Amino acid sequence: MPIDYQTLLNFPIPEIRQHLRWQDSSLYALSLGVGQDPMDSAALRYVTEGAAMRALPTMAVVLGYPGFWLADPATGVDAVKLVAGEQAVELFAPLPTSGTVVGKSRVTGLVDRGAGKGALLYTARDILDEATGAKLATVENTTFLRGDGGFGGPDGPVKRLAAEPDTAPEITLDLPTRPEMALIYRLNGDHNPLHSDPALAAKAGFPRPILHGLGTFGVVSRALLAAICAHDPDRFGRMECRFSAPVFPGETIRTEIWRTPGGAAFRAKVVERDLTVISHGAFRTR
Repeated sequence: MPIDYQTLLNFPIPEIRQHLRWQDSSLYALSLGVGQDPMDSAALRYVTEGAAMRALPTMAVVLGYPGFWLADPATGVDAVKLVAGEQAVELFAPLPTSGTVVGKSRVTGLVDRGAGKGALLYTARDILDEATGAKLATVENTTFLRGDGGFGGPDGPVKRLAAEPDTAPEITLDLPTRPEMALIYRLNGDHNPLHSDPALAAKAGFPRPILHGLGTFGVVSRALLAAICAHDPDRFGRMECRFSAPVFPGETIRTEIWRTPGGAAFRAKVVERDLTVISHGAFRTR
């Protein structure tokens, strides 16, 4: 069944209430490679329970997550061919390591790029503290629907991306991923088999399962947190970027950073293939 513009634009994405335990915060951090150095005290506070424990700011991307709702046949989407396109997260308050949060998701835009060219789906999710009603974060996604163009929808507006610097980066930071990283990351709630099933990955055109785009996003956020925020998660404001190419678990992600007033521009590459995997990155501190 092809996409029906109005149906997908107004699709009822379920509201999610999520009870957090400290173990959930620890799992998210571990799924991004935190803790590989057992002597790194700045990192250990993201994986160790207690009063000093903190949640990584980009954990917002897995909070109140409504699941792989685009696999519902009623959406009209070819779920096998979709990939993460662009991502943004903005923090308004420190994330809790325990308690109950509410995720309220909505479709904010749908662009038809034409037959054979796919479509762009824009969504947003507000993360609220259930006890106080305070908004903790907003998560914004652009999903590339590679198999779904030509359904008669509008050809815009298309989100404008941050400009990329044309000078050498001021800061370069390499962070390794582990071969089993995608299998751990999916325990945060994203069970898309593209990241775990070799046969399905091959059907989608990849030689092996790829790392979640949000896994790559999280690894790069660790570099920004270290380089721009001096490891202080309270300074983390807004991060946005485009996913340019997939990362295969086990590769090294090199984040290149340019300082800007109030934040930074950034991009990321995989060292082993000298391939840009994140582009048009913009970061703002709080």
